[in-house]
This record gives sequence, structure tokens and C-alpha cells, in this order.
Amino acid sequence: MSVKLSNIDLSENARAVLAKRYLKKNEKGEVLEEPIDMFRRVSSNIAEGEFKFREGGEAEALYEEWSGKFLQMMLSRKFMPNSPTLMNAGRELQQLSACFVLPVEDSIDGIYDTLKHQAVIHKSGGGTGFGFSRLRPKNDIVKSTMGVSSGPVSFMAIYDASTDKIKQGGTRRGANMGILRVDHPDIEEFITCKNENDQINNFNISVAITDEFMEAVRTDSDFDLKNPRDGETFQTIRARDLFEKIIHGAWLNGEPGVVFIDKIDGDNPTPQFPIESTNPCSEAHLPPYDSCNLGSINLERFVRSADGSDAGLADGNTSGEVRIDWDELRETVHTAVRFLDNVIEQNRYPLPEIDAMSRGNRRIGLGVMGFADALIQLGITYDSDEGLAFAEKTMKFVDDEAWAASRRLAEERGVMGNFEGSRHEKRSNPVRNATVTTIAPTGTISMIAGCSGGIEPLFAVAFMRRQAEMEMPDVNPEFVWLAKERGFYSEDLMKKVAEHGSVRDIEEVPEDVRNTWVVSHDISSEWHVKMQAAFQKYTSMGISKTINLPNEATARDVEDAYMQAFDTGCKGIAVYRDGSRDAQVLSTGATSKSANSEPEIKHVSLAEARNGRPKTLSGVTKKLTTGHGPLYVTMNDDEFGPRECFVIIGKPGGTAAAFSDALGRMISLAMTHGASPKEVIHQLRGIQDGHPYGFGPNAVLSVPDGVAKAMGEHYLIDGAQVETRELPIIGACPDCGSGLTRQEGCVTCHSCGYSKCS
Repeated sequence: MSVKLSNIDLSENARAVLAKRYLKKNEKGEVLEEPIDMFRRVSSNIAEGEFKFREGGEAEALYEEWSGKFLQMMLSRKFMPNSPTLMNAGRELQQLSACFVLPVEDSIDGIYDTLKHQAVIHKSGGGTGFGFSRLRPKNDIVKSTMGVSSGPVSFMAIYDASTDKIKQGGTRRGANMGILRVDHPDIEEFITCKNENDQINNFNISVAITDEFMEAVRTDSDFDLKNPRDGETFQTIRARDLFEKIIHGAWLNGEPGVVFIDKIDGDNPTPQFPIESTNPCSEAHLPPYDSCNLGSINLERFVRSADGSDAGLADGNTSGEVRIDWDELRETVHTAVRFLDNVIEQNRYPLPEIDAMSRGNRRIGLGVMGFADALIQLGITYDSDEGLAFAEKTMKFVDDEAWAASRRLAEERGVMGNFEGSRHEKRSNPVRNATVTTIAPTGTISMIAGCSGGIEPLFAVAFMRRQAEMEMPDVNPEFVWLAKERGFYSEDLMKKVAEHGSVRDIEEVPEDVRNTWVVSHDISSEWHVKMQAAFQKYTSMGISKTINLPNEATARDVEDAYMQAFDTGCKGIAVYRDGSRDAQVLSTGATSKSANSEPEIKHVSLAEARNGRPKTLSGVTKKLTTGHGPLYVTMNDDEFGPRECFVIIGKPGGTAAAFSDALGRMISLAMTHGASPKEVIHQLRGIQDGHPYGFGPNAVLSVPDGVAKAMGEHYLIDGAQVETRELPIIGACPDCGSGLTRQEGCVTCHSCGYSKCS
């Protein structure tokens, strides 16, 4: 369902996401602007970048021209910038970048300077990437103190603990990427550092794989681990043994991922600034202190019918006579590149070092979303040669036009500051930006744009939505329209589709529809990697994509995906095996197994998987006024989602205090065993004790009712019930309690739009 909001059509979910995260609010949390006001705020602020290059009437004219074009580009949902730009442009913070990379020097001063810089970036709303490969290994000598080093993983734990204490832009904990070279002596400790549930939970981790290592794996040769302090060989190992450990970790819980560092370095446009890490989702390859400003084009908005009108199925286009409007796409690419280049001018970077590097390299990352929607409208199957050909053609077009736009800007504004010494200078290619394209996660901005995320297939054709005490099928509205138009609609069929999530194996659905309306879990890992490689051919930096594997996939399947990614030119890969994070999979009797065999496993309950309380949990405390006095409700989460609740009212030792303590303990016990905040709220909301406080819908009827209100404010959108999808999940959403999924290389909630990345 779409709701008309001041000249822009937005879904109810999009409106809720904007109100919760993007729209300007006052100190009481009351929304002060409509979506149209946000888009005007952003377009106006970014267009002010025109004043940096012109003066007087000419500058005013350019400002008017481009602010209008930027506004129309967003209102038409053809393009959306990354979340920090939508949130902060034209506001006090004015931090517009999504991701940064910081150096980690091999000294205590360097390590803790970076820790401080990480905190500053997270406070501003950005994510951080770190290369820990410069640090000397564990137990290596430190001559200045005659002590020994504690190694990279120990310092990752310190950065992780800092992340727990600081929320991005006051809304959520920051995201980190930790990368270690495959030839570092501590690589085995790094690979296994996230096998336990109680440490380094705010990091994604990836191994920087070299070509030399991959050759040693193929030939079953030895491989040298080298001390970064002096470059001397620390240990010689069998490369395949180490590769098996990497593969097993990815099979176990999706980590570590890998980045092919020689491929990345070979394509680095500014070799004077070596790349040693990426942003948290691995698509932005950045030297230390660099940042990237991201935005995505919604390909679905450029599919046209034969008469030039929109080709959405619900608009009545079933003939298949549809095409991409390449001229309109070209115009949008050029406008988007100018928009992103202006973002660099308007950005208030969190550190002077980042300001200098960002303005010198001027990296931008223009990507795409709505790819799956476009394929469906064009009648193209995602996992087909035709699908791959369309991907290559489209991304080559976007990349070529983005470079053309960058060259045009260089003529108008001058080349990038670090042009001298760059690969662009050697190629006599005067450009404004070191990079122009990347495929980044689009979790929330694709929800705002009303399209599928990134280059992923559809998440689901339908799902089951819980309403009160009933579950009802919620089906893609264009699929419903198509089913009615083609004559195969029935309520029973829609329920069946919702229960499956997919239509590929439902015989009542026509074959051509089954072939085009595919979802992520219909597609083999081989085709997922093929699609990533197709886009990578014409992308400046990297691709954020999830390679889905079925739960029954073996370690050999993971290895095949990693080898395929390397052979086809991908710059990195991350896999997710369905169910591997529903609850921790524990190994038993592993010592009796050979390195090449699968470990014996058992699936455990959520309470067992949590395996005791971590030393540190973070959350929020809300204060409410009740008929019995002030009520304080503290809600803490762990990596699986909502974990515990503390309820405090009255003086210690009193009856009210004892009752409140008991209530909190029972809520904590329930959530530890998997109860969702929604279920707890349902049980507590409306309980009365004869001492209400306040009137109307905001009245607190009792202590239990107050706890329900506090949990509703924290976990649900506007206190409303949230939808539940019967699809693979990896934990509970910290905002609404629905299932989190891994898509576009990121953790995303499809119910409320929460995302750790976009």
C-alpha cells in the first residue's frame, strides 16, 4: 500500500523508517519535518556546493538549477544517497559519509590514537575499517619496555568494547571491519576470534588473501608467515591447512570473509596510498583516513513500456514489450555524480586527516538497487545467461557514464587533488574522482525508494504477517496484480506462496512467472557468485553481496564458492549458510575428525547458545512516571537480540521494589529463552492496578503496563505490532524485534528497515 505524502508516494514502511531515523526531531523526539521537507533540505544543502566553484549570479543560477534537479531525482525515487547524507545534510552535524578506514600503527600511541578516532567517527554516524596487519604478533618482543606484545586480536577486542559504549549518531552502535593478512603470524587466532558469542561482536572480519597464498593452496605447497615488525619468516605452514580453517569458520557462522588484496591493490587508482582495509561491508576499498560517499540508482525506475510509460506490472504492462530508457539513465548518472562530488564539498569530516585525504582522492561510490525488480519487469531470469548479460551491460553503462561525468567535472572544476602519481595521470585520464562506482548495501534506502535491495534477488515474494492473534499472508502487490490479471489468483494460493516465500516450486503458478519471480534462496551459490563477478567487471571498487548457501551445505561448498570468486575476478566474498546463526552450532568430537571432514554438530537452544551472560551488554534505560512514582526500565541486547530487562521502582527493600525486581527477572528469563519483546508487551500491556497515571493513550495503568510502554517505545515502531516473516533469520531486530536477515553483505530487518550498514 502506498500513501501520498506531499508529492511523493511512499510505502507505510518507508514512512515509518523516515520518521524513526531520518526526519528532523525536537528535544522531545517529536518529528518536525515531512518527507518532502527532508528531500528539500538535502537537495538544497548539497546544491550549495555549487558556490565553491562560482560566484555571484552565475553561482545562484547553478544553485537553483541543481537543487531542483537533485530534488526531482530523489522525489522520483531514481536515486538515493547513503543514509548519513539523508540524515545530516543541512543539519548541525553535517557528517555525510557512511564509511571510513583508519590506520593501526605498531605502537601504543598509534593504537590508542586510532581508538579515539574510531570513537569520534562512530559518534558522528560513520562505520570504520581497520587493517591490523602492521601489528607485531602475540608474544613478540617490545624493546622499549622489554615486554611482549599481546597481538592484533587483543587490540581488536579493545576497539570492540569501545564500540559497545558509543552509538552512531545517537541511534545505534557502530559497525567495524577488521582485516588481517593471511601471512600474519596470528592469522589462526584471528580466524577463530568470533567462534565464541561473547567477544568482538561489533566487527565483521575478513582475511586479506594474497595471490601467492592462493597458488600455494592450489599446488598444496608450504606458505611462510612473516613478522610484520621485520619481515622475517616467523613460521612455515601448509597453505591448505590454513585455508581449511578459513573455510570452516565461514561454514560455521559466515566469518571470516575474504578480500583478495592483490586484486584490490592492483586496481587501486592512487597507489601512492596503499590499501590495507575496507569499510564494514567490504565494498569500499580505502587507504587510511579515506572515506567514501555512496549513493544508489534505482534501476526499476528506468524500465519503460513501448509507449514510454512506466512499466510496472500494476500499471497494466503485461505484454513484455518493455525496455530500459538508457537516455534517462544516462542523465540520472551524470546528475548523481555531480551530487556526490558536491557531497565532498559540503561534508564536515570528523577528523582533519580524513578531510585532507577525502578531498585529495574524492572517492565516490555510485551503485545500483532495484536490479531484481527490473529483471522481473523485463521478463529476465536472475540465474540465467541473459540475466548475467543484462547485469554486465547495465553496470558497464553506469560505470562508463559515471567516468564521463567525472571527466566533465574535471574540466569544470579541476582534477582530483591527488591526481599526480595516480593511475589516472599515467593513463592521461583527467578525472575529478579516484573512483566512481561501487555496489553498497541499500537496506533502508531501498525501502524508502520502494525497490529491491542492491543487486540481490527478491528477499521473498510473500511472507506471513502476524496481526493480533492471526497470521495473514502479505504478498508483493505487483505479484497479486499479475496473478489476478493472468487468472491464477486465489487466497489459498497466496497463503501457500507466503508459507514458502518462493514460487519457483509451486506448480499452480505459470512457468514463466516461476522463472522470473525468483528469491535469494532459489538461487545456487554458483549463480550468486557469477552475478557478483558480472557486476565487478565494471565497478571501480567492490561489491557488497551475500552468497547464500543452504543449511545442508558442506565446507567443500564454501570452498568452491571462494575459489570461484577468486577465479572470476571478484575482489572479495562473504557467504552465509542458512541457519548457521539461528543458534550457535557447536562442535563435538572434532578432535577425532580429519581436517578435511565435517565436524559432528548439534543444534542447540537459544539459551544454550547464549552460554551464560557476557561481561558487557549495552542497552537503554527509559524513565516513566507511574501512580507509584518514577519507574526505570533498562533493556539490554546481545548478538542474538533482546536479552534482559531490569525494572526499578520504589525504595530498596520495599514491596514495590521486590515486585519490580521479580518482574524484570522473569522478563529476562523469557527473552533469554527466545521470547520476543512483542510477546512480552502483549502479555503486560493494559494490566491495571487501580493507580493509573495520566490520561488517554499515554496513561500508565500500572508498573507492568509501564514496562510494556517502555519496551514498545524501544523495540517497536510507534508502539505498533511488528510483522513476523517465516524466513531464515539470524537474530532479532534491536528496533522492532522481528527477524534479522543477512543480505547485501549486511544485517537488515525487512520489517522496520533497521540496517547496520545503510
